[in-house]
Amino acid sequence: MPRRREVPKRKVHPDPKFRSRIVSKFITKMMYDGKKSTAERALYGAFDIVEQRYKQDPLEVFKKAIENVKPKIEVKSRRVGGATYQVPIEIRSSRRLALAMRWLINYSRARGEHTMRERLAAELVDASQNRGSSIKKREDTHKMAEANKAFAHYRW
Repeated sequence: MPRRREVPKRKVHPDPKFRSRIVSKFITKMMYDGKKSTAERALYGAFDIVEQRYKQDPLEVFKKAIENVKPKIEVKSRRVGGATYQVPIEIRSSRRLALAMRWLINYSRARGEHTMRERLAAELVDASQNRGSSIKKREDTHKMAEANKAFAHYRW
């Protein structure tokens, strides 16, 4: 973090297929070693699977999944007089989106299906129906914040 001035936000261009900035951001987060076309193939393949296997609009499933996974509050460590407290804080919208995308990608990679397309499709459908590992992660985050509500006065 620079001390002098704020770093300007980069402009995200929409993806070519759906003209969506969120899809474009998701593809960028998914890619390894700059292999954007591979990440695109995996996501668009997952969208095809959602459309064929689950008979649902893939973009709607994707948006609903991200909306369901977004956490509202999280805990941050604060050191006060030799003790470290887990202080619950509200999350700004850009971080909420980033966490939701990260969790969806990580938990879809950890699934047991054969290809990344199948894993991602299954995780997106699960998240859109409020189940799955990424939803559990959000619930755990909220539980942790709820349990440490007593330390909310250390927020600054």
